[in-house]
Amino acid sequence: MKKILILGGSGFIGRHLCEKLARLPCRVTVPTRRRLNAQHLWMLPRIEVFEADVHDEAALARLVAGHDAVVNLVAILHGNQAAFDKVHVELPAKLARACAATGVRRVVHVSALGADADAPSLYQRSKARGEQVLRAAGLDLTVLRPSVVFGPEDRLLNLFADLQRRLPVLPLAHAGARFQPVWVEDVAAAISRCLHERGTIASTYEACGPQVLTLKELVRMAGRCIGRERPVLPVPDALGRLQALLLELLPGEPLMSRDNLNAMKVDNVATGTLPGLDALGIAPTPIDAIAPTYLGPQQTIDDLLALRRSAGRS
Repeated sequence: MKKILILGGSGFIGRHLCEKLARLPCRVTVPTRRRLNAQHLWMLPRIEVFEADVHDEAALARLVAGHDAVVNLVAILHGNQAAFDKVHVELPAKLARACAATGVRRVVHVSALGADADAPSLYQRSKARGEQVLRAAGLDLTVLRPSVVFGPEDRLLNLFADLQRRLPVLPLAHAGARFQPVWVEDVAAAISRCLHERGTIASTYEACGPQVLTLKELVRMAGRCIGRERPVLPVPDALGRLQALLLELLPGEPLMSRDNLNAMKVDNVATGTLPGLDALGIAPTPIDAIAPTYLGPQQTIDDLLALRRSAGRS
């Protein structure tokens, strides 16, 4: 691939993907609402950052034109039906129309493990509809479905670590929910492989790590990494939903939503019916080999974000 457009390239997975692609002989375009939000990408070779609203269909068509491939990483974890539809369904539909109008056929779409029309959460159902829209467009499409993604800037282990620095005990709904966490670098490597290997076209891959862990086990791992493992108090579903509702009412992005709890009604693990990372030549990295390298006893989520911003300016 010579020219690649990455939607959502300034986000968590996107920045790791850009760092990988910057080492390859290709040019990458990253649109963002505010160019200052992508300072960490400015110094990477062959990465161009533009201010643009990818939800503006005319602007999206202009962005797509002239590229050999598009990667769609745009997603949200919290919201109502309208918000999920706008990001996970309407944007893929706009992308499909932009590709048809400009003659760009190659798309790598990052969906989510558990995406299904009959899934219990709005998030999962909207992800399934987004996949369907792109498949119906007749594109040269590859779909990746990652489990929860961990890495230095994640909102998974960093959140659990930060809470255990602040609280003497951690109340936890759906403590037995099972996940198969995947390292962000493995996801980025998988996207890069898909972009450059035409044999991945028309395939869907489940991007999962080698370990299956419960939510309680993930919380305890985060606590051990910072030397402050707190007792985990499983709470009944009704109380957990009340807790999530209260969190949704607070300003800003909630730590947990009722839709998140709905998603945890089904295990977030590989089905075994679709190829995984090994089919792309990637040996999945265990979470316990990586988490201790970025969770430190003095770091909070704000500290990590500040360090990342500082690195982007250097």
